Amino acid sequence: MSEIQKTPLRGDGSLLKVRVQHSFVPGAASAIDLNFAITRSWSVLFGPSGAGKSTVLRAIAGLLRPQAGRVIFNGNALTDTAQNIFIPPHLRGIGFVGQRSVLFPHLSVLENVRYGVRSLPDGVAKASAMLELFQATHLGARRVQELSDGEQQRVLLARALAPAPKLLLLDEPFNGLDMTLRAMLVDDLRSYLETRPVPVLSVTHDVAEVFALDADVVMMDAGRVKDQGEAKTVLASEREHVLRVLG
Repeated sequence: MSEIQKTPLRGDGSLLKVRVQHSFVPGAASAIDLNFAITRSWSVLFGPSGAGKSTVLRAIAGLLRPQAGRVIFNGNALTDTAQNIFIPPHLRGIGFVGQRSVLFPHLSVLENVRYGVRSLPDGVAKASAMLELFQATHLGARRVQELSDGEQQRVLLARALAPAPKLLLLDEPFNGLDMTLRAMLVDDLRSYLETRPVPVLSVTHDVAEVFALDADVVMMDAGRVKDQGEAKTVLASEREHVLRVLG
């Protein structure tokens, strides 16, 4: 593994800078070895399954402690292995909706959304406001088992945003939903971001989703960054392939 402290982070003045090296097998070459920075309000990690996208999100969220690297958000170090800095997940101010994120089955929808702000005197009001934003007020008294997949995703997003995070990480949050539901969730999320400028970093391997989001793209493969920039440039060949398949 190379000396990561000698590798400068790209993109001074960026919202988020990530330099991570990590191997899942002791002594083996790094499965993840990348360096990127984001400057736009919505960016996407794009790549095939197994590229390491979810691992990168976990490292940013503090759910994975990389063997070497730095995560800098708004100029503050969340992780810096060279300086022995590691801010625990609950102190990072990051909202995270992962592929395996689940709602608490013993709580109602409103109680789920309130969970992250339950210690606040206006916790119920904040949770209710999030449900209203995601057009889910009518679900407040329901149990998780009564929700459809689309409804569960709405509630997961509402729960992640209720504590007013400074950064939102989304790991394929729209996977398995039809295009209509995806568009509705994206519209609701954009409504939130219009009044609260929270940077979003999401993960997908869906070309159409990236173009719909109009986001900056960080293309990954085999744990490395292959390219970064506007979707129309970075994903030009992938888009042409999709169009050919669709006829």
